[in-house]
Amino acid sequence: MITKDWGRYLTRILRDHGKRPPAPRRSGGFRCSVNYAGRLDAVAEVRWLDPAEQQAWRAYLDATRLLVRVLDRQLDSDAGISFTDYELLVQLSEAPDRRLRMRELADAALSTRSGVTRAVTRLERAGWVRRVECLEDRRGMYAELTPAGLAKLAASAPGHVAAVRAHFIDELTAAQLQQLGATCGHLAERLRADR
Repeated sequence: MITKDWGRYLTRILRDHGKRPPAPRRSGGFRCSVNYAGRLDAVAEVRWLDPAEQQAWRAYLDATRLLVRVLDRQLDSDAGISFTDYELLVQLSEAPDRRLRMRELADAALSTRSGVTRAVTRLERAGWVRRVECLEDRRGMYAELTPAGLAKLAASAPGHVAAVRAHFIDELTAAQLQQLGATCGHLAERLRADR
């Protein structure tokens, strides 16, 4: 929770990790800030979220988590594939020659390289993806969508799109959808620039 009680939480985390928390200021608050890497530095006053900001933040988190859960369940029950694996197949299907270097696939999927490596291993076992040696760089590998993977994607897509429409698109007005697209596009652009 990002409220004033968070100072107590921070103190507990620091102590659990063998670090001494910063001394409370006379006002009773801690001087700290969160940088983009997620580390806490005792340098500036925390700007706590006001009730409206807290409500917007929590609503965003809840809606995002619930939507991903619903979409994952739909894909698993209707098509026998996870949301994560489906998204990797989509990324590969949209790439030139239906292949991406593992690093590029991780970047496109906003995942770690190790996470993508594990997922590609799963997809390879299913016969939906194959690893292909990169001729330009013998150390590099491509993940390539197989015909079976393309068929799996084609079979899974109608149910997935129907779920996206039912649980997301059709729940918003055209104006809300446009505003959400603009807002999320802005945030994604800023966060990509900070990576």
